[in-house]
Amino acid sequence: MMAASLLRRDKKATAAHLKADLSRADNSPGVRQLRELLDSVLNPEKPATDTEALDWCKCLIAGGEGFDEFCKTVRSYDNATLCGLVWTANFVAYRCRACGISPCMSLCAECFNNGDHTGHDFNMFRSQAGGACDCGDANVMRESGFCRRHRLRTGENVPSIPRDLLLMSEMVLPHFILCIIQYLRDGYIEPDTSTERDLQKVLQQLEPQISFLEELTKMGGAMRTVLTKILTNQQTFKELSMGQEENLYAQKNYDKYLSALQNSGLVSVEDKAQGATADVPVGAEGGAGAMVLLGTPAPESPDESSKEEDQDAGQSVGQRKRVKLSSSTKDSCIIESLKHKCFLEELLFWTIKYEFPQKMVTFLLNMLPDQDYKITFTKTFVQHYAFIMKTLMKSHESDTMSNRIVHISVQLFSNEELARHVTEECQLLDIMVTVLLYMMESCLIKSELQDEENSRHVVVNCSEALLKNNTYWPLVSDFINILSHQSVAKKFLEDHSLLMLWMSFVSFFQGMNLNKRELNEHVEFESQTYYAAFAAELEACAQPMWGLLTHCKVKETQEYSKTVVRYCLETLQIWFDAIGFIDEPAPNQVTFHLPLHRYYAMFLSKAVKCQGLDLDSLLPDQEMLMKIMVHPLQIQASLSEIHSNMWVRNGLQIKGQAMTYVQSHFCNSMIDPDIYLLQVCASRLDPDYFISSVFERFKVVDLLTMASQHQNAVLDSEQERPMLEGALTFLVILTSLRVHLGMTDDEILRGEMVSQLCMNDRTHSALLDLIPENPNPKSGVVPGSCSFEEMLSAVADFKAPVFEPGGSMQQGMYTPKAEVWEKEFDPIMVVLRTVYRRDVQSAMDRYSAFLKQSGIHTGNPWPPYKERTALHPCYKGLIKLLHCKTLHIVIFTLLYKIWMDHPNVSEHVLCMVLYLIELGLDNQVQDNKEDEEPCIEEHCHDSWFPGTNLLSNLHHVINFVRVRVPETAPEVKREAPPSTSTEASSYGQNSRRLSGNWRENLREAQVFSLVAERRRKFQEIINRSNTEAAQVVRPKSSSTRWVPPGTPPQLVTEILEIRESMLSLLIKLHQKLSSKQNSLSASWLEDMDASRHAHGDGITAIERILTKAATRSCQIKRSIQDICGKVSPPVPPKKNSPADKKTMDKEERRQRARERQQKLLAEFASRQKSFMETAMDVESPDTEAAMDLGASEVMESEVLYDCVICGQSGPSTEDRPTGLVVLLQASSVLGHRCQSKAAKKLPTSDEEHIYAADTCGVAHDVRLTLMQRFFKDSSCLQSVSIGWDGGVYVQTCGHTLHIDCHKSYMESLRNDQVLQGFSVDKGEFTCPLCRQFANSVLPCRPGRGTEAGAWHTPTSKKTFVLVKEVEDLQEKLGPFPTESNLSKEMELVIKDVKNTTQKKYMDYGKNPGSPDNDFLFMYSVARTNLELELVHRGGNLCSGGASASAKRSCLNQLFHVLAMHMRLYSIDSAYNPWTRLTQVTQDREADGLDEERPEVPMLFRDVPSLLIIFVLTMPQPLRKEHFSCVVKMLYNLQFTQAVAALSTKFSPEERQAWRASGALKKDLENADSSFEALLSHVIEELSKDKSVYKVNAEETLMLSSSVWSPQSIEFSLQQLCLPFLRLSCLLQHHLYGDDLTGCLEEEEFTSLAVCLGLSTSAPSDIVHSASYLNWAVGAFDLVTQWCAEVTGLSHMQADQSLALLVQEPQWTAPRLLQLPDNYNIIFQYYHRKACSACKKVPKDPALCLVCGTFVCLKGVCCKQQGVCECVLHSQHCGAATGIFLLINASVIIIIRGHRFCLWGSVYLDAHGEEDRDLRRGKPLFLCEERYRVLEQQWGSHTFDHINKRWGPHYNGL
Repeated sequence: MMAASLLRRDKKATAAHLKADLSRADNSPGVRQLRELLDSVLNPEKPATDTEALDWCKCLIAGGEGFDEFCKTVRSYDNATLCGLVWTANFVAYRCRACGISPCMSLCAECFNNGDHTGHDFNMFRSQAGGACDCGDANVMRESGFCRRHRLRTGENVPSIPRDLLLMSEMVLPHFILCIIQYLRDGYIEPDTSTERDLQKVLQQLEPQISFLEELTKMGGAMRTVLTKILTNQQTFKELSMGQEENLYAQKNYDKYLSALQNSGLVSVEDKAQGATADVPVGAEGGAGAMVLLGTPAPESPDESSKEEDQDAGQSVGQRKRVKLSSSTKDSCIIESLKHKCFLEELLFWTIKYEFPQKMVTFLLNMLPDQDYKITFTKTFVQHYAFIMKTLMKSHESDTMSNRIVHISVQLFSNEELARHVTEECQLLDIMVTVLLYMMESCLIKSELQDEENSRHVVVNCSEALLKNNTYWPLVSDFINILSHQSVAKKFLEDHSLLMLWMSFVSFFQGMNLNKRELNEHVEFESQTYYAAFAAELEACAQPMWGLLTHCKVKETQEYSKTVVRYCLETLQIWFDAIGFIDEPAPNQVTFHLPLHRYYAMFLSKAVKCQGLDLDSLLPDQEMLMKIMVHPLQIQASLSEIHSNMWVRNGLQIKGQAMTYVQSHFCNSMIDPDIYLLQVCASRLDPDYFISSVFERFKVVDLLTMASQHQNAVLDSEQERPMLEGALTFLVILTSLRVHLGMTDDEILRGEMVSQLCMNDRTHSALLDLIPENPNPKSGVVPGSCSFEEMLSAVADFKAPVFEPGGSMQQGMYTPKAEVWEKEFDPIMVVLRTVYRRDVQSAMDRYSAFLKQSGIHTGNPWPPYKERTALHPCYKGLIKLLHCKTLHIVIFTLLYKIWMDHPNVSEHVLCMVLYLIELGLDNQVQDNKEDEEPCIEEHCHDSWFPGTNLLSNLHHVINFVRVRVPETAPEVKREAPPSTSTEASSYGQNSRRLSGNWRENLREAQVFSLVAERRRKFQEIINRSNTEAAQVVRPKSSSTRWVPPGTPPQLVTEILEIRESMLSLLIKLHQKLSSKQNSLSASWLEDMDASRHAHGDGITAIERILTKAATRSCQIKRSIQDICGKVSPPVPPKKNSPADKKTMDKEERRQRARERQQKLLAEFASRQKSFMETAMDVESPDTEAAMDLGASEVMESEVLYDCVICGQSGPSTEDRPTGLVVLLQASSVLGHRCQSKAAKKLPTSDEEHIYAADTCGVAHDVRLTLMQRFFKDSSCLQSVSIGWDGGVYVQTCGHTLHIDCHKSYMESLRNDQVLQGFSVDKGEFTCPLCRQFANSVLPCRPGRGTEAGAWHTPTSKKTFVLVKEVEDLQEKLGPFPTESNLSKEMELVIKDVKNTTQKKYMDYGKNPGSPDNDFLFMYSVARTNLELELVHRGGNLCSGGASASAKRSCLNQLFHVLAMHMRLYSIDSAYNPWTRLTQVTQDREADGLDEERPEVPMLFRDVPSLLIIFVLTMPQPLRKEHFSCVVKMLYNLQFTQAVAALSTKFSPEERQAWRASGALKKDLENADSSFEALLSHVIEELSKDKSVYKVNAEETLMLSSSVWSPQSIEFSLQQLCLPFLRLSCLLQHHLYGDDLTGCLEEEEFTSLAVCLGLSTSAPSDIVHSASYLNWAVGAFDLVTQWCAEVTGLSHMQADQSLALLVQEPQWTAPRLLQLPDNYNIIFQYYHRKACSACKKVPKDPALCLVCGTFVCLKGVCCKQQGVCECVLHSQHCGAATGIFLLINASVIIIIRGHRFCLWGSVYLDAHGEEDRDLRRGKPLFLCEERYRVLEQQWGSHTFDHINKRWGPHYNGL
C-alpha cells in the first residue's frame, strides 16, 4: 500500500527520497519500499507498450536527477579500453591485414581514420552480417594499429566510481530485466501454432525496453560492470525467476518457460525415459534415425563398432551410422535439456527462440568489452549451441538468422585465448562436431554409387533445403574459425575419438550428387543441386581440412599427420565395403565428390613435403592402392567424356560440374589432390597395369590397333578422337605436373600466375581471384615466402588503363613479359587450369602472336615443351610409367597410325605422343644396366620390345604384327607371309583386341591385348604368385560384350608387315610434316644447334627429340644416320573406300565454302572500314574536305546526295526532299561556363560551398530580366540570345536519306519487336549506315548553285550603296514559301526543335507564345550551335580548318531551315535596328506616348545576336558582299560598346586625361578610325546628364592601381571585340564555305579581320583595332546618338545602366567540378550526409558532377509527380542531361532524356582498376585521363554515340 502512495507522488522526488533511504546504513525499509514500488510499476500483466514503467525506471536509476545528466556523469567514469562499437548489416567498416592477428578483425571508420595505416594492405567493406570494432583488443589486432583514443588506454586512469551513483541501478535493473524476460516467456508460442508475425509483434512491443538496455550499455564501462553483475548473478536469478509463491501470474509464467525448455536438448524429452545407456534414436526430424550411444566408453577398436550391423528392418537406410560421443562425462551438456542458472542464460535462450532479433543481438554484443561478461557469455553460447542449430534448421528465415548467429560467434571465437578456454572447459570441439553430425543426419539418403541394391553407404541429399540454402554455413564457419587457432586445432588432432567422428562426418559427403549418364532421352529436368554439392564439399570438408593442414607444417607435428592418414584409410576401407566395391567401377556413373580421398591426399602431401615423413610408411598395400585409384581416375575419364559430348543428354549442368571441378576456387581442393593421389598410385603400382587401366577407363583400347579399321563397342566414331586426346593429355599431365611432387610454394605461385596470364591479360583483382589460394580463409596471404606483388612484377608488365577512340575504357592490365613467353609458358598447366576450352586456344594464339612478333617462328607453333622441376625422391617411381612396354606399344602404334593417315588421329595426338617420348628421354630410370643388352623376363608374354627402357626401345625394329580386323578392311586382301605360325587361338575369344603370339626368339607377329595384360597384373598383385598368373587371363569384356543391331562384319586375323622402329617412324613423320622427301640429310645431326629448338611446330619437335635421343645414346645416333641415309618416300595412303572419298570431297567442299565466306567477310570489313574513316571523327586531313558539307555545297551547280537507305544518288527536290540524319538535344553546357579559369571544387566538408551566380546562364538571365524591367518587351527579345541553358544543339553523322525512305524505315523499326535501346515513338532511331543515334532529319535545301559565281565576286561598291541595298533587302519580303513536301518537312523539323527542350527554356517574353518569343528562340538556336562549335574548337579559331565537331556540324542546312521559318516574321521598319545602326535619325517628337517603354539602346544590345537576326531575316541565299556589309556595320557598334565599357573602368582622373588627349585627335582626317578620338568622344557623351560614371567611383579608385597605357587599351579592346569576330567568321565559313586559316593566338584578331574583309591591307606589325572601322555616316554623330540613348533613360538608376553597358563576353570552356584525388574523401563526407530535401540519409546517394548538388538516387522520399530526384535534377541542371557520381558504387551514370547508362568510374585503384560497388574496398584515386574524357564527352555532346549500353529509366532514378 506503501507503493500506491509512492506512485501518486512526483517521480523525481520519490527517486531522490528512495535513494537517500537506500544510502543509509540500515537500508531494509528502503529496500522493501523499492521492491513494492517496482512490483507494481513493472507489472508484466500490463501491456508492454505502456511507457509509464520505463519512465519510472529512468527516474529511479537516475536517483532524482535528470536521466541525461545521469548518463553524462556515468560516462565520465568510463574505464573501457576497447572500442567495441557494434554495427549491423550494410555498415561500412575497415579491415587491415597488416594489423590484424585474426583475419576477421574489423574497425569502425572512426577508429580506422584515427589510426595510422599508411602503406598497409587495408580495405573498406560493407558488413554482411554485422560486426564489432576490435580497436583496443590486443588478442585480435596488433597494438600499432590502435587508434589514438585506444592506444593511450584513456580508460585506465579514470577515477573509481562513487558507490552511490549506481546504487539505484543495481536495485532496479534486476527487476527490469526480469520484466523483459517475463514478457518474452508470455509472448512465445511454438512455431507450429504461431505465425512469424506473432513473434514479431511481441518484439515490436518490447522495442523501447530493449533499446533502453542498449542505451545503458553505451554509458560505458561502469554501467556495463553493473549489468554484468546482474546478468551473471545466480542468486538474483533464483530469487526472482520463479516469482513469489502467492503470485499466480509469475507461476504460470514460469511454467511456460519450463515447457519451452523441454525440447532444447538434442534428444527430445519422451526419448529420455528409455534410459541413458540404451540406443536412443535422435532426430525427430525423420532423418536417418542416427543412433547416439550414451555413456558407453569408446570401443577399443574403431573397426568393430562401425561394422556392427544394425538389424532394424523398419529403416530404409541400410547400415545406420552410429554417432559416438567421446566420453560419458560430456554428454549431458548437449543431450539433456538446458538448465539456466542466471539471467544471461535465459536471455540468450529467448534470443534464440525468437530467432535472434537484431536489437537483442546488439545488446548482447554491446556488453562484450566487459571481460567477465565475455567469458560467461561465451560459455553460455556454447552451452546453447545445439539448441541454436535446432532452431536454425526449423527457421523460415534461415539466411537472416545465420547472419545474426555469425555476428555473435565471430566476436567470440576469433579470440584464441577465449576459444582455447571454452574448448578446455566446455568441450567446444565435441559439441561442434556432434552438432554438425546431427544436422547432416537429418538429410541422409542411400548412396547409389557402385552396387545400387546392396549399398550400405549413406550420403547427404543435395536437394534438401539444408544443403541448397547453405543452412549449415554458420556452424561450419564457426568450426573453421576455431580450427584456425593452433591450440584448438592441436586438441582436435590429438583426440582420436573426435577424429573418427569427423571422418564419419566427411564420409557423408563421399559420393554425393551422383551423376548417371543418360543414354537414350535427354533429361526432362536439369537439377541444379550440384551448386549445393560443391559448396558443401568446399565449406564443410575442404576448408576445415585446410585449417588443420596449416598446423601440420613442421617435423614436430608428424604424429598428427600419421593419425589423420590412418583414420582416412580406415574410413576409406569402410566405404569400399559399404558400397560393395571390388575392382571395377560401375559404368556410366560419376561423382565429383571424394572428400575422403582428398583428405588422404593432402595429408600425404604435407607429410612428405613439410614433415619429412617417408611416403611408403603412410601407404596401404597394393590392393588398397588399386582401389583408391579407381574413383579419381573415373573422374578424369568422365571429364574427357563430358568434353567429348558423351553426356549431352544430361543437360548443361554436367558441363557446369566439370567446370566447377577445375575452377580456381575449387581446383586445389578437388582436381589437384585427385591428380596427386593418382600420381602416388602410379608411382607405387605396376606401370603396365596403370597405363592399361587408363586407356581402358578412357574407352580407347579398341582404337589402339595397327589396322586401319576397327570396331569400338563403347564409343561413336566422332568421340574416339577427343577421348584419345583426353587420355594422352591426362598421361602427360600426370607425368609432368609437379605441384605436389617437389615444387616450392613460390614456384607453384609463379606457375599458376604465368598460366593465368598466358590465357589472357588480367586485371590485378581478377588475377588474385584466379590464383588458387589456400582456401582456408584464415591464411590471409598466399602461401610461400615471396609475396604476390613481387612475383607479379617478376612475371608481368603493367599496361596502364587506356582509352580507345571508340570510348570503351580499359582497366589496368598485367601482361606476361617476353621472357615468360619464351621460357615459362607451360601449356600443360594451362590445360589443367582452363575452365573453358577456348582459353587454351586463346593462350596458344597469344603465344604464336608473340613468336611472330619477336621473329622466332612464323608458322603455327606447337605447344612448347617445358623442362620440369626435379621430382622429390619419394615419387621417383612415377618415371616408370614412361618406361614401360605397354606405353611404348601404344606410342609405336599411334606413330604408325599417324604416318599411315588412319582416321581419328589428329595433330594433337601426335603432339601429346611426342611430349611423352620427350618426357621419357628427359626422365631416365636411375639404373641403366639393361640399356644395351635386352634381358627377357620369364612371364613376359609379349616380345614387342626387349626391355622397358625407352632409349633402347626407340630403335627396336618390329617386323610383323598380327591384327584382328573386320573382313571388309583393306588389309585382308594382302597375302600373309607363309612363315607365320597361327597361335592366335589362345586369344581367340578376346575377339576385339589385337592378337598375335611370340615365339622364343623369332620376332614375327607381335600381339598386344591391353585388357588381358591389365587383368593379369591385377590378379598377380592380388594373388602375389607368378605361377598362377600365367594361366589367369580373364577376358571378361568379351563375354559381356554388347552386340549392336545389324551385326557387324566378322573379325579375321591378319598379319601386317611393318618393319619399322619408333625412330624410323619419327623420321618418316618428319618428312610427312615438312612434305618433302629426304628432309633430313644423313649428316643433319652434326649441323644441329639446340637453341633454336625450344619453339616451333611439329618438325621442330621431332628434330628436338631425335637430337636428344642421339646425345643420350650412340647406338641411336648410328640408327638415325642409317635411316636418314636410306629413307624412302612413305607409302601414299590409299583412298580406302568410296566412303572415304566422299568424306574427303565433303571436307574439300567445306574448305572452299569457308574460303569464299572469308573473302566476302574481308571485303565487307574493308568497305565498313573505309566508311568508318569518313564518317567518324578520325582526325585525318584527307577526309576533312570530303566531310565538310558546308564547303562543298555552294560550289557545285546542283548538290547530289546519296540516300543511305535506298542507295540512290540525286539532288534534293521540293517534292522528294533529302535530309541529313541529325540528333537534336537540349544542352546547358554553355550556361555552365564560368569566368574563372580553374574548375570549381567539389565541397567535401560543411564549410565549402558552390555558388552558381557566376555562371554564363545566370549572367544572361539576370541581364534579360533587368532589360525587361525598363524596355519594350519585343525590343528586349531581340537584344539578347537565350539558349545558354536548355538551348538546342544539332549534330549529324553526315549521312543523308530521302525523307520518304526515312518514314518507311521508322515504320519497320516500330514493328520490330526487338528490345532497342531507344524509343521509336519519340522519333529516335539509329543511322542505317553508321548506327549513330539520331532523332530527326534536317531537310536539305534544293541546290541552286546558279548564282554562285555572282555571289562571291569581290565587290567594288561603296559602303553606303551596300548599306542601302541591305536595307532594301530587309524591306523586301521573301517569296512566301509554297506548300510543298519540303516546306512541310521544314515545319516538322522546327516542331522537333521546339519539342527538344522544355517550355521554360523557350518562354522569356512577357506574353508566352508570342511571335517575338518564337523569333528569339529561333535565332538563339543558331547562336547556341555557333557558340558550341566555338567551344569544341577550343574557344578560338586559331586552329583553322574544319574541327572534329565541324564535321558533325550541319549549320548550313540548319540556317536555311531557320531562315525559312523566320521569314514568316518581318521586322517593323520603324524599329529596324539596321536603321539605327547606319543612320543618324532626327529626334522623333519627344516620344509622345510616354507610357510606352523605350527600346533597348544600341549600346546595350548583344551584337552577335543582331548579326544572326540580320542574316536570318534577309532573303536567302544572301550575297557575300551584303553579309560583309552587315558585319562591318556591326563591328562599328561592337567597337563602340567596347570603348564605352572600357571607359567605365578608368579612374576619374584617367578619364579626364584621355578625354583631353583624344579631343586633340578629333580633327585629324582619320579621326573616325582612331580609338583615342572615339574614346574621348564616348567619355564626353556619357558624362552628360545621368552619368554612369558617377557610380562607385570610389571602388574604381581602389581597383585601378595600374595605369592604362595605349597598348593595354588596345589589347582590351581587341579582347572585347574578339567573340563577335569569331562568331561572324564561323558563320561566314558555314554559309560561304570560306576556309578558316590557322594562326597564332596573338594574330587571331588580325587574321579574323582579314577573313571577314574588314581590312583590305596586309596586316602590319602593330594592329589597331580601330583601323578596321568602316562608317557609313559620320562616326561621331552616330556615336553621339547611341550614347544619348543611354544617358536619356529616365527610369533607370545609373548603376543599372552600368550593369547593362558592361557585358562580360569572355567565358572559359565548360568544366565539370574538380574532384579530390582520393575517393575516400568524397565517400566519408557524402555517404552519411543527409539529403537537403527529405533530411534523411539516402540509401543510394548521388552527386551531380556539373553543379555539385547532392541527390537521392531512386529515393521515393524525394519523388515529385512520379519523377525521382536524379531525373528531376538532370532536367533542371542540364536540360535532361545529367552526370551523377553514385557515392556507394564509385561509378558514374549518365542520364540523357528518358534513357540512362552506366558510364564507368573515374576512380581507379593502385592497379588501374575500377571498383564498382566498392566490393573490394581498396583505396581509389582519381584517373585524370578518364575524367577528361568524361568532360570532353559532356562538352561535345557525344554521350549518345560513344556509350553503347542505354536503357530506359522510367523516371525511377
